[in-house]
Amino acid sequence: MHHATPQVAACARDHRNRRPTRLGRVLAATLVLPLALGTAVACGEDTPSAPQTITLNMFYWGGEARAKLTDQALALYKTKKPNVTVKATWQANQGYFDKLATLVAGNDAPCVFQMDDNFLADYAGRVALDLTPYTANGKLNVSRFPPSLKEYGTVDGKLAGVAFGENTPGMVYSKTKVQALGIEEPQTGWTWEKLISWATDATTKAGGKYYGTMDPSADYKAFWMWIRQSGKQLYNGSDLGFTKEDLVKWFDMWKGARDAKAAPPADILSVANAGDVTKQIVVTGQGLTSFLWANQMPELAKNTKDQLGVVAYPGDPSAQWARASMYLSVFQGCANKDEAVDLVNFLVNDVEAGKILGTERGLPSNLDVRAAVEQSVTDANMKTSIAFENDISAKFGQAPPVPPKGHSTVRSELRKAAESVQFGKATSAAAADAFFAAATAALSK
Repeated sequence: MHHATPQVAACARDHRNRRPTRLGRVLAATLVLPLALGTAVACGEDTPSAPQTITLNMFYWGGEARAKLTDQALALYKTKKPNVTVKATWQANQGYFDKLATLVAGNDAPCVFQMDDNFLADYAGRVALDLTPYTANGKLNVSRFPPSLKEYGTVDGKLAGVAFGENTPGMVYSKTKVQALGIEEPQTGWTWEKLISWATDATTKAGGKYYGTMDPSADYKAFWMWIRQSGKQLYNGSDLGFTKEDLVKWFDMWKGARDAKAAPPADILSVANAGDVTKQIVVTGQGLTSFLWANQMPELAKNTKDQLGVVAYPGDPSAQWARASMYLSVFQGCANKDEAVDLVNFLVNDVEAGKILGTERGLPSNLDVRAAVEQSVTDANMKTSIAFENDISAKFGQAPPVPPKGHSTVRSELRKAAESVQFGKATSAAAADAFFAAATAALSK
């Protein structure tokens, strides 16, 4: 674990040996927890010898690079608020939400924590503080956020999290291999059918050494874009917003792509489906395209010698939107709520902090900070990513509401169903039936 500051006695609990607990059971337990948990959750109450000293716990997921930049931003905050010490702890994405749920259940929740779409609805109202009053009194400023990001993070009329950055999906491709084959480079606005036709031709011209495109049938982002392009949504309130027939059509389209050799076989797909950036076929040399988040361009580039490009997912780009890459939330039971909100306000709005944090969490939500960061970026792949997002932002459609409770299960069930078709274990229709049964059950809990 990584600590931004020396550990203080009042915050000396070691979280590393706690057992992860299933999210649903743990969050249900928080309903009976008193919210005024005092020092048990605030961690670092003022001591008689230093009445002005406040310690805030902060918890987030990420890697070494993110931790280093976050530490530097928190050090800057310390110079502005010397009486506030931030004890920051981080871990890898894998297991992060199990750990957070365990901390909440153990009356040891951090005052400030990183959040994403998967669980924001689960934490809103039960764990996360409603930040709306702070935006109203000016202590939390979101006036320089794009409209969609300003609203993003609102669940049932309450602001459960502040967008820490903006991101959007992007289809990343190998410019090097495409140009070597002498074929057209992918373009924003291509139809899905155009992509598959192009990829079929590319596989043939490559002599089978690699495939034209990744099969994204297990990727909820790709399916969400595709279903929005047909005038539907992934969700209608807390229900699925599409039919079994829609899902069968999606699975069949990609079965056709695999049969035509436009996309790889299941054994290659299943490795990429797990999400590891280093295992995506555009960097392993197994394919020309991968479907990811636009801000992952620099990380992808570190794992390949090829020059990369990025365009929108196929279809009408208005199906895409300015998505919050992640959020910062404040715990309801934090004894120093005002100070915790002040820290959040600093991290999303301070220009110097923004320059330090860069685009590691996506483009800064504050447009003034974003402009300053863009001028300071030197990484060529990040410049490409920023230019892509700036270009496509003019084409963005209206953002959907934050996904309902159960979204994380829906995502995993889509992958499970898609892989059952990819491996030939189920027909598209049977896989769609299994998905709807599991997804409907998860959303109804």
